[in-house]
Formats: sequence, structure tokens, C-alpha cells
Amino acid sequence: MRIFGIDPGSLCTGFGCVESDGSRHRLVCCGGIKAPARAAFPDRLRHIHSALVEILAECRPDAVAVESLFHAVNARSALQLGHARGVALLAASQAGLAVTEYPPAEVKRAVVGYGRAEKQQVQHMVTLLLGLAEPPQPFDASDALAVAICHVHTSGLANGAVIPEPEPPARGTPRPPRSWRDYKVI
Repeated sequence: MRIFGIDPGSLCTGFGCVESDGSRHRLVCCGGIKAPARAAFPDRLRHIHSALVEILAECRPDAVAVESLFHAVNARSALQLGHARGVALLAASQAGLAVTEYPPAEVKRAVVGYGRAEKQQVQHMVTLLLGLAEPPQPFDASDALAVAICHVHTSGLANGAVIPEPEPPARGTPRPPRSWRDYKVI
């Protein structure tokens, strides 16, 4: 199965495609889409979108995993990141691919084993898991590969099972616990 990971960013959007049988992962491609820094924001978004559309068509993945928005101190940065995420989601949706989103802490837990791991730790583990001679560059690419690997581990592919995408829960349905913090002590 081929999983395409995306680490959205308004200046550099990381991408990485991994082929996996559930136990072994192989790098298909990775890199960073650098939008022209001095270009107007809509032009940067258009550049990111068109590059993702082209790369998705070349890689032909089975699914796309995107890093979800994290809590940001700067509201303007969070809004720009949200726009870049929207462009990434649009490109995947236009390609007709199933999209799954993962919070950064879940990606780090799945790849490193610690939800607050540093970028260097994530990059190092991605290098080991994919058996690469050199770490993927830039950090955005290794983060995108980590998102793809997280999807393999989380979706059940790591156990050899192919699990279909679940139906979205009905409105008002409580979500299942994802962490020990979600449990209430009685």
C-alpha cells in the first residue's frame, strides 16, 4: 500500500510517499514544496496546490495522511497554516484519495514513541525506519514521511490487516478515547 504524507506549511510544504506491506516501509519520494517567499499569499497557495496535484498524480498513492493543525501562539501564522492545509486537503480530495488527519503529538508517538519529540528525533527515526543512508531533507519532508508512517501504524497495516476507512461519526456522538487523559476518574 502506498501512503502519501503531507506536512502543510505556507512557506514550505513537506511531502513524502511510503510504500508499506505493514512491517517494512520503503521510500517512494519526498521533498519540500517551497513557495516563493516574496510572492503574494494566494500565489504561494496556488503554487503549493499545483505542485501537490502533480506529485500525487506521479506517485499514485492509495491514501493521504495530513498533519492537522496544532495550537499556535501567533493567530496570523495559524491562519496561514490553515490555508495551506486546506490547499493540501483540496489537492488530495481532487485526486479522489481517502484523507486522514493526525495531530503532531500522535505522529511523534507513532514514530518516536514520545509525543513531544524534537524534529531531529523524528528525522532520525524516519531514517532508521526507511533504511535510508541519509536523513530526508528538509525537516518538512521527514515530518511528512512520519505522518505517512503514522498512518501505516495507526490504520492497522502494521499488523498486516487492511482496515477500511471508518464512517464518520454522527453529530453529537462522543469520540472514542485517544489518550489516558480522555478517561475520567470516578
